[in-house]
Amino acid sequence: MSEHIVNIDESNAAALLIEESHQRPVVVDFWADWCGPCKTLMPLLEKLANEHAGAFLLAKVNADEQPMITQQFGVRSLPTVMVMQGGQPVDGFVGAQSEQQLRELLEKYLPKPWDALLEQGQALMAQGEFSAALAPLRQAFEDSRQRHDITLAYAHALVECNRLDDADGVLATVKMADQDPTWEQLVAQVKLKREAAVTPEMAALEQQLEQEPENHDVRHQLAIQYTDAGYYREALEHLITILRQDLNHADGASKKTLLDTIASLGKGDPLAVEYQRKLYSLLY
Repeated sequence: MSEHIVNIDESNAAALLIEESHQRPVVVDFWADWCGPCKTLMPLLEKLANEHAGAFLLAKVNADEQPMITQQFGVRSLPTVMVMQGGQPVDGFVGAQSEQQLRELLEKYLPKPWDALLEQGQALMAQGEFSAALAPLRQAFEDSRQRHDITLAYAHALVECNRLDDADGVLATVKMADQDPTWEQLVAQVKLKREAAVTPEMAALEQQLEQEPENHDVRHQLAIQYTDAGYYREALEHLITILRQDLNHADGASKKTLLDTIASLGKGDPLAVEYQRKLYSLLY
């Protein structure tokens, strides 16, 4: 028998049905040898228990051999399946069910993949590893269809990484009804960081580029300033503009700066992927 499936008797019932359900959902299957539908249902439950690899515990109770436990749970018909959570039955059914029906039942109680990604991202942020947190939080943000708490965690990581345009984009997905104090705080942080980022040197370079739009050296210097300030999209756009006109500008320095900026964004980052493609289209 799999480690994710146990037989219940009076010696382990309290530990595995009650105590264990405080750690993860426990699916209790009351069955008997003479019960035809039980024999159809049990293989499906066992398949799902093995598939989910410990996300829930399948606890099998032979109703004929364990009449006291069966009676304590008020079971009157077989098969009966109960979902235990927090020491209490929270759901269940009587009779056979299809695999799809079982999956729908379990989905309500099993942790979602994005919960693990959120936990991973939050752990990294707690260690100050905000750049490393971006990938799991971005995945969780996309997979959960922008669940509110995940959205705010992802925006927080983006703000800490000076990814201000991206943070703006993520915060803009929050509906007005959900714009809580945490959302307002993050919006304010983006604004403050933007104001602090505009240095006199950056302003001077912007003004000079406006007067000399073909001056690639100025454009390159401005791109570096933008990267330092967290304006990654603007920086990359300036660099790709240079490379469209002069692929080997400054003995390859602009190309190297572009590649370094892409690398700093992290593998799989949408902005990095976008500008990798733009560079490849110039190279090949």
